[in-house]
Amino acid sequence: MGKAKKLTAPKPNTSDPSYNPRYNKVRAEPLVVIVVPTRELAMQVFDEARRCCYRSMLRPCVVYGGLPMPMTIDELGKGCDILIATPGRLCDLMDKPQVLTMSRVKYTIIDEADEMLQADWEEELRKIMSGGDTNEDADHIYMMFSATFPKGAREMARQYMAKDYFRIKVGRAGQAHTNIRQSVVYVDQNQKREAVFDLLFQMEPGRTLIFCNSKPTVDLLDDFLYNRGLPTTSIHSDRNQREREDAIRAFRTGKAPILIATGVSARGWDVAGVKHVINYDLPSGMYGGINEYIHRIGRTARIGHQGLATSFFNDRNEDIQQELVNVLIECECEVPDFLEHLKPEEGSKIEFDDDTDEEVEEEDGAAADGDGDAGGIAVAAGAWGAAPADEGADAGGFAADAGAGGFAADEAAPVAAAGW
Repeated sequence: MGKAKKLTAPKPNTSDPSYNPRYNKVRAEPLVVIVVPTRELAMQVFDEARRCCYRSMLRPCVVYGGLPMPMTIDELGKGCDILIATPGRLCDLMDKPQVLTMSRVKYTIIDEADEMLQADWEEELRKIMSGGDTNEDADHIYMMFSATFPKGAREMARQYMAKDYFRIKVGRAGQAHTNIRQSVVYVDQNQKREAVFDLLFQMEPGRTLIFCNSKPTVDLLDDFLYNRGLPTTSIHSDRNQREREDAIRAFRTGKAPILIATGVSARGWDVAGVKHVINYDLPSGMYGGINEYIHRIGRTARIGHQGLATSFFNDRNEDIQQELVNVLIECECEVPDFLEHLKPEEGSKIEFDDDTDEEVEEEDGAAADGDGDAGGIAVAAGAWGAAPADEGADAGGFAADAGAGGFAADEAAPVAAAGW
């Protein structure tokens, strides 16, 4: 976090015929701009900002894609001191000088920075980090926050930050919470739906978040579980704004305590009382790898509570297996039998990605930046697929500590008995 260097950006076109300074007064002149990657996170930050600004002279506003532009302009016209925005909608508004000016901004905050520094956001982020129209204040401070900061993201961040920037770390970057018990289960790809149903049936009912890598998988799994009588809802970027808000409301209120989502759509959420996170699909490299895994399981065990994370593993997850083993070892979790061969020799040090700010040459095969949560539990392979290295697994199903996320391969009883 720190100060950023200025990027050259053109001044807004105030000569546009639609812009009349006499009638189109600039009312939105925020002092603080907070940029987040998703609409849901924008609303969450906005709710917190409203609480913090209660009975003060500061007025927070939130803008994101999906809201009608006239409604957005009307809200900004009432005044705005703290602006929470998604990058696309913020860039749209920066092109409307009669609606928004960045000239008074003192702080620009980029949340979930590792996600925002992806190539998909490069154009928008470059525009935002330029400071906007007429903002030449030397005291303009830029800050980036993230639970994980892999080397590639750090190198990208240096392009925007001043030479005298500074970085604050709490523990090792990417270190997950020790209150999460982790379970890794071997499940064949074509047996996942039955496996997650049995897992939910065996567990005590509670707020559960299930992550999938793709939107079609989210839809298919939602239909499968809902048709079996489980109270599910789902969310991803193809849903319209009303559907997304309804899904989140149902999950928060407990009307649908099982939420199925893609990883990006749930990035940064802080939903109280999430007891169980299930990685139906472990995130491969193209879906964020071990850093995405850390973000996902971090949705549980919030504010000192205990949580559980269960991950389905199979031969499609080989690109994450070494980092996953490192996570389990670092957190003093038992490594499952089918990953035992990846454990380092006794006495050897676990190698994580370089966490310094020094320029480091790229090396083939360098370990990805990641780490995990403590208090783990290991589950042997069982009925949903034979793990290659697990010769001693019980034929009857999964072995697990009571209440720790394991489940048996018994015939499923009626869903109503599960208590959902």
